[in-house]
Amino acid sequence: MILVTGATGNVGGEVVQALVREQQPVRALVREQTDLPVEQAVGDLNEPTSLATALDGVGAVFLLPGYRDMPGLLTAMRQAGVKRVVLLSSLATVATDTRNAVSEFMIRSESAVRESGLAWTFLRPNAFMSNALRWLPQLRSSDVVEDGFGDVPIASVDPYDIAAVAVRALLDSGHEERIHMLSGPQRLLPAERLAILAQVLGRDLRFHPLTDEQARADMSERMPEEYVHAFLSFYSDRTLDESLIYPTVEEVTGHPPRTFHQWAVAHANDFR
Repeated sequence: MILVTGATGNVGGEVVQALVREQQPVRALVREQTDLPVEQAVGDLNEPTSLATALDGVGAVFLLPGYRDMPGLLTAMRQAGVKRVVLLSSLATVATDTRNAVSEFMIRSESAVRESGLAWTFLRPNAFMSNALRWLPQLRSSDVVEDGFGDVPIASVDPYDIAAVAVRALLDSGHEERIHMLSGPQRLLPAERLAILAQVLGRDLRFHPLTDEQARADMSERMPEEYVHAFLSFYSDRTLDESLIYPTVEEVTGHPPRTFHQWAVAHANDFR
């Protein structure tokens, strides 16, 4: 049995679907019952003692980072008989400034997994293509998207491909103690991603870049200040480089990573 955490999220949801396609036994960890078409167990990763039912019979876990007691969480997994963990980590662990809040919890999560005694694989993807979904509120009322960091190119990656690599690491040998750096096949500016989305949707969409101060104000409405500082460090101070293109997806899965156009076509209905 494979336990998938974050099973209703962009990546975890794709991991669940990929395991179903592989006809593998999969259990989704949820905070409350959902309409996911797989076995579900209710639990809270911040409360390791709540996971006894979820971990029953589980041999491998797809794990999200950043929970309150990562060592205790991993101890509970090991004591329940889990042998392998695939951690969704981040390039924030190797940013030139690793003192910010995002890097700190990613590094802490990786350290806990390394020290857990379990076989482990880390996935360090570039930014997700699905981050474009944050434009939805603006696109419902306008053809103009305002967003920060307009001059930062990113080789973003489709969560579908992150999940495809995760499933191979969960099921196949040879991924133990490996770090998989993941990207899509193109480095694009936000305006270029929006232009692709405009083509797919048949709309005349325009991108308006925010200044760093405007971006700070915008993000401050949606996240704690320590995370605002972290993202400004990454993208304004350029302490994180997500423009690099890696061959990992094709090397691990045998298929090339999806383009942003492919992601946009697959998710066009989300924007309509």
